Amino acid sequence: MDGDHRARRALAADATLGPVVTTVPPQRLEPAPSFFARFVRSVIRQQISMDAAAAIERRLHATVGATPDAIAEAVPAQLRAVGLSRQKAETVQAIAAAVAAGTLTREGLASLDDAAVVDRLTQIRGVGPWTAKMQLIFALGRPDVFAVEDLAVRRALTAVTGETDRTAMTQLAETWRPYRSYACLYLWASAGD
Repeated sequence: MDGDHRARRALAADATLGPVVTTVPPQRLEPAPSFFARFVRSVIRQQISMDAAAAIERRLHATVGATPDAIAEAVPAQLRAVGLSRQKAETVQAIAAAVAAGTLTREGLASLDDAAVVDRLTQIRGVGPWTAKMQLIFALGRPDVFAVEDLAVRRALTAVTGETDRTAMTQLAETWRPYRSYACLYLWASAGD
């Protein structure tokens, strides 16, 4: 049995999360094909709607390109013109430069534990815990990351439990170890994200 099935079975047996798990399709934890593209997507998605983020990402790829070199070498005004704020433009350029230089890679992060990855990624200006956790889940495929910083996760969990306190949510999520990333996937699926 693979990790996706083990996680579903374990979470379906949980008194709190079980009803959520059994009402949505099975979720898979698959690392994105491109570490860089997923990182840029996470930065773009910071604090905006998914539709707005998708439009910005499409314009970025059409106007500037999707490679680390293209984004690193872009004129800041080009990045602003596609809809990135000044801060996000600086952040994606810093990420692009580090990836292009080979100092920031999926392979380089693979040997680090989750806390060390968060520490490494949040050293980049404009990358906070939410963005780092999105990389852990969606780029590195780490199975045990609870993204309490994510509004959709909190809303879905509040709908299930009535709880609104982040600390209490994080404590509740401890019972879902070692599958907290999957718990997030199921909560996102229940919220339609």
